[in-house]
Amino acid sequence: MRKSYPTDLTDEQWALIKPLIPVNHVGRPRKVDMREVLNAIFYLNRSGCQWDMLPHDLPAKSTVYDHFAQWSNDGTWQKIVDALRQQVRVADGRDPNPSAMSIDSQTVKATEVALDRGYDGGKKITGRKRHIIVDTLGLLVVALVSVASADDGTAAPAVLRKLTAEHRTRLEKIWADGKYNNHQLNDWLERTKVGYKIEVVKRPEGSTGYVKLPRRWVVERTFAWLGRYRRHSRDYERFTERSEAMIKVSSANRMLRLLKPDVSKKPIPFKYHENKEIITG
Repeated sequence: MRKSYPTDLTDEQWALIKPLIPVNHVGRPRKVDMREVLNAIFYLNRSGCQWDMLPHDLPAKSTVYDHFAQWSNDGTWQKIVDALRQQVRVADGRDPNPSAMSIDSQTVKATEVALDRGYDGGKKITGRKRHIIVDTLGLLVVALVSVASADDGTAAPAVLRKLTAEHRTRLEKIWADGKYNNHQLNDWLERTKVGYKIEVVKRPEGSTGYVKLPRRWVVERTFAWLGRYRRHSRDYERFTERSEAMIKVSSANRMLRLLKPDVSKKPIPFKYHENKEIITG
């Protein structure tokens, strides 16, 4: 019995996610402990360490990465995110599927291992761009990672195509900022007749700097939540598909903690830090 890590699944959290893990029906019976595989993935995701620097008392790097990559390829991570999001919404007294969502992007630096990188002239960053769609609670619905040079409005159809029929069951509108006021996007919406509309939330006239926009702040908060997971400090993945999977891993981890909080850990209260002026001389 090893000493537990702060990112380890509790028994209640494991009971929630266990039914969502694929079962092998071909070949020899599985010997690896799938709970430990998930513990290793959550450890790497939260701590930001390299794959080959996983602690020795967790499963081998090759075993953990193989499962992470397989679940990225076969849609398991998306299935986990969808199932947990619906449970969080129901627990909050809402319908499992939202009637409104928000879309936005975030540009981050990418390491030299990334096969696809671009330059975002607005942010002056060479790297990749994370496009996400969230519900009104800020819970992830879908994610897409592109080169940083991709225009948000032009890339939006590729992100919106990830919304399944189940996601769109009640969907009426998606809130967006001015970057999504795009002719190509409007043409795609009209041509495909998706059944929902993009509602652009504009900044107040003459405003400068950060402005908390109605509805739009929810997706900005989601990016802040993702930033707590150090694997997202920049894009460390070789393939964009793996970057998307890491976003889903973080989202799944957070929703597990919302549904089944670890009662052994005391929540840290949020406090505003006062700016104290230092006078010298």
